[in-house]
Amino acid sequence: MGSLSSKNALVTGSTSGIGLAIARAFAAEGANVTINGLGDDAAIEQERSGIEKDFGVKCRYSDANMMDGAAVSAMVHDAEAAFGSLDILVNNAGIQHVAPIEEFPDDKWEAIIRINLMAAFYAIKAAVPGMKARKWGRIINTASAHALVASPFKSAYVSAKHGIAGLTKTVALEVAQDGITVNAIAPGYVWTPLVEKQIPDTMKARGMTEEQVKHDVLLAAQPTKEFVTVEELAALTLFLCSDAARQITGTTLPMDGGWTAQ
Repeated sequence: MGSLSSKNALVTGSTSGIGLAIARAFAAEGANVTINGLGDDAAIEQERSGIEKDFGVKCRYSDANMMDGAAVSAMVHDAEAAFGSLDILVNNAGIQHVAPIEEFPDDKWEAIIRINLMAAFYAIKAAVPGMKARKWGRIINTASAHALVASPFKSAYVSAKHGIAGLTKTVALEVAQDGITVNAIAPGYVWTPLVEKQIPDTMKARGMTEEQVKHDVLLAAQPTKEFVTVEELAALTLFLCSDAARQITGTTLPMDGGWTAQ
C-alpha cells in the first residue's frame, strides 16, 4: 500500500473529470475514498466498484446535494462514521454559467454560489472537529485561475472562486497549529470530457478547425497553449497531502500554463 494507506478521503464532484482523477489517485496510494456527484447510476457504480477492484481499498458513494448545506454536512459525518475518520477533504464540486451581469439569471447566481462556495464552507465546518481531534488533516479546495483573475460574463463563478481563495486563507490560519493544512488549487483550462464535448459546436459556430478552437479559443489565455491534465492536478493534490507539504498552507496554487502570470 502507498503513502495514504491509513487515511480516509472525501472528494466532492468526483464521479467524473478532475474529481474522479483525484479520488483514483488517493486510492492508488491506499486511501479509502468517498466519492460524490451526479451522473448515471450504473456509470457511477462502475466507477465506485472499479476503484475498489483496481486499488484494493474501500470506496463509498454519496449522492448528497451540494445545494443543500445540511446534506453536505451529513455527507461528511457519514463518511467519517463509515471509515472511522475523515483525514482528507477535497471540495471539488462546481458548476458554471456565462452571461452579462444585467442578464444573469438569479437562480444560476444562487446555484453557483451554493455549489462552488457554500458547499465547501459546510463541508469544512463539519470536517474540522475530527481533524483537530486527530491532530492531522488535509483540506484542498478546487479553485480556478478565476480565483486570481477575472473574465467577462462569469460574475457568479469568479465571485465564488475568489471566495474560495479567501475561505482557504481564513481556515488555514484558524487551524495552523492543529496539524491541518488548507490549500486551494487553481487550474486553468483542463482537458476533460466536458471540454472535449464543447469543441464540435465551437468549430461549427466559428468556422474553425479543431486545432484553431483549442489554440485560439480555449487556450487563448494560457501561454503554454497546452491543457492542464487531470493527472497533473491529481499529482499536485497528492503532494499537498504529503508530509513534505506540511508547511504549505493558506495558499492558492495556480496550475494554469502561465495564465495568471500575465
